[in-house]
Amino acid sequence: MNILLVDDQPAKLMSYEVILAELGENLLKANSANEALQHLLKNEIAVVLIDVCMPDLDGFELAAMIRDHPRYQRTAIIFVSAIMMSDLDRLRGYELGAVDYVPVPFAPELLRAKVRVFADLYRKTRQLEHLNSELERRVDERTAELAQANAELEQRVDDRTREREAALAQVHEMQKMESLGQLTGGVAHDFNNLLMVILGNLQLLRKRVPEDPRLERLIDGAIKGAERGATLTKRMLAFARRTELKPETVEVLRLISGMEEMLRRTLGPTIQISIDLQKGLPAIRVDPNQLELALLNLTLNARDAMPLGGRLEISARCMAAGKGPSGLETGSYVCLAVADSGTGMDEATAKRATEPFFTTKGAGKGTGLGLSMVHGLAAQSGGAMRIKSRVGRGTTVELWLPTAEEAAVVPVGPLAALSTTGLCCRVLVVDDDPLISAATLAMLEDLGHLASEAPSGVRALEALRDGLTVDLVITDQAMPGMTGAELSRQIQKDWPNLPIILATGYADLPHGEDPGLPRLSKPYQQDELATMIAHVLGTVEARPANVISLDTVRRA
Repeated sequence: MNILLVDDQPAKLMSYEVILAELGENLLKANSANEALQHLLKNEIAVVLIDVCMPDLDGFELAAMIRDHPRYQRTAIIFVSAIMMSDLDRLRGYELGAVDYVPVPFAPELLRAKVRVFADLYRKTRQLEHLNSELERRVDERTAELAQANAELEQRVDDRTREREAALAQVHEMQKMESLGQLTGGVAHDFNNLLMVILGNLQLLRKRVPEDPRLERLIDGAIKGAERGATLTKRMLAFARRTELKPETVEVLRLISGMEEMLRRTLGPTIQISIDLQKGLPAIRVDPNQLELALLNLTLNARDAMPLGGRLEISARCMAAGKGPSGLETGSYVCLAVADSGTGMDEATAKRATEPFFTTKGAGKGTGLGLSMVHGLAAQSGGAMRIKSRVGRGTTVELWLPTAEEAAVVPVGPLAALSTTGLCCRVLVVDDDPLISAATLAMLEDLGHLASEAPSGVRALEALRDGLTVDLVITDQAMPGMTGAELSRQIQKDWPNLPIILATGYADLPHGEDPGLPRLSKPYQQDELATMIAHVLGTVEARPANVISLDTVRRA
């Protein structure tokens, strides 16, 4: 918005400019009436500030010429004068259309306030004019639309009724999924604790039974069953968690190979599964838990599309972005595809397949969230998803995920137990579950350590303050009264050099709860516990696969 300053004295013009600069408007300066008229002809002016006494044309004459112009008959004019201050001068100024007559000297704040008022008035007036013209235009448009809308009203009411019913069904589905997620997470955590006790005791039992192949087979079978249960609970926790993706460098071959047995059991004998992975496939950057869940969703969808059985192929190829879906950034991608020989989809159905709650499986047979979750994972991971389908010919869903930069991939499988011969340390185990405490103490003592226990964070602090000397603290996270994260922060404050291991059955800690400690995921086995202790006490350089490093997650 333009404000015109007119004065034959440059010093006064400069002072006006300094005073009015805070308004943030465009200030135009003129040293004479002729120059002021040139500005008026070239620009839209909101406020004119005029000195009364000027050579050639004085301020009154300039104001009269401004008012004669049709465009500026309502423009705010403010006179400024140090000499012509009589009542007659003021009366003449107001007769010429001035909105104010300011005597010199004046307070800068006063002048600034006066100009701001009329500048705002100009702005509001222009806005009102624009709104009025826009309103008239819209009234005309709406009047024309009402005639057509009236004829369609009944149809729209029916459509809205159906949409409302569908929305209510979606809300019920969301509530069901929310409840299922909470239930799954809680059950999985409790089962992790139970499996922790079972695995720990089975491993210790195996060391103590006489050398009897039959007994060893029975114990090994029980251990494998518990390990399978641990794998299941990890997937349940991955389904239940609602946190941001935590991408890692993942080898596709190893991840799919680890899922193959589970997929064959889940899909059943009527589905023939083939896996075709390109040799030398580069690693990708993705959240492994979410990728496993995505693959499980895709294979279950494929199974449902083949009620009488059929073929399912999982393949992976390294491809350039130009061959993938539109919108991919330039670079190298791994195309992970799941193809089936099922019923397929027509073009309209395929376009809606990724919409949340859209399903073709019928009431009660699907949530409509599977493909939308897969699509979201691909997008958040910097890739894309593409669906190819023909009715009666099957469906192929492709996940295009960016390859990872060259970096060491942490092995997914368990590490062999590190030798702890000669390593004897004093360990304080903090856990509110006596079964877990007992199992952990037994494993520690079997490794040659001296172990003591505390049933809560408060009792652990009391023991340390009473003089209990330990070399290491292993604490559970979810405990009543004080969580493991809260306990660790207090220990780090009072005993800053005391190492701490956080053992938890949860995949992720609540926001703001992670203290950045080495983490041991429950259920852990004795070799993993030994490796972790050796790592924390500085005797090894490698990190065990069961340890979750917060720094690694943050860098990801």
